[in-house]
Amino acid sequence: MSAPFTTVSILNVPFINTTNTAFVQQLQADILAHRNRFVVTANPEILMYAREHPEYQEVLQQADYITPDGIGVIQGAQILGTPLPERITGYDTLLSLLTWGAEHQQRVFLLGAKPAVLKQVVATVKQSYPNLVIAGALDGYFQDEAAVVDQIAAAKPDMIFIATGFPKQEFFIAKYRHRVDGLWMGVGGSFDVLAGAVKRAPRFWQQHHIEWLYRLIQEPSRFKRMLVLPRYLHLVKKIAKHQA
Repeated sequence: MSAPFTTVSILNVPFINTTNTAFVQQLQADILAHRNRFVVTANPEILMYAREHPEYQEVLQQADYITPDGIGVIQGAQILGTPLPERITGYDTLLSLLTWGAEHQQRVFLLGAKPAVLKQVVATVKQSYPNLVIAGALDGYFQDEAAVVDQIAAAKPDMIFIATGFPKQEFFIAKYRHRVDGLWMGVGGSFDVLAGAVKRAPRFWQQHHIEWLYRLIQEPSRFKRMLVLPRYLHLVKKIAKHQA
């Protein structure tokens, strides 16, 4: 099957060049056809990590779809003269798929987060998406990967959402996706937001592309992680200058 989307390369990572709507429609078609799919929602932090860790870069190349999750990726594409239409965040994609999945009685497996957070996620999902089948749910504090994968395979889910954070979630998916022909997607901190443990930036902050600032105010411990952004933009500008 030919790839449904063209891609834009930023630091050797191929991002799908499409809109939220077209992407979610493609995922729905993939899920209904039981195609094995691996989705990565990547931000500048992931790009810089992949640049410094070749084994992670290799895992990203195995993904079927890499989406621009983060305004820095959109800015990077712009600087390189290959603009992308819009951000496609992991959280928004997750919500769209849960909504659609409930309408089609899809089976979902939730893996990751702290035990208390996961418990709240399950309660929230049951309440908000009553027709969605939660085929299984496990927190992220597991030791025995093989036992977890056996449980996922036995549950026969259509969608597997893994919230153990990068790079762990992508390594896990790349290693075990062959066990279930469904959608495998790393969703980072999305379970925390879904559970209400972390507040998502209000719409104003999102629309003005300063969601990162809102998160920094909420979680000052993220400051060190944020320092990757200016380094990333500097690198992209250097590459763009070199290409000119």
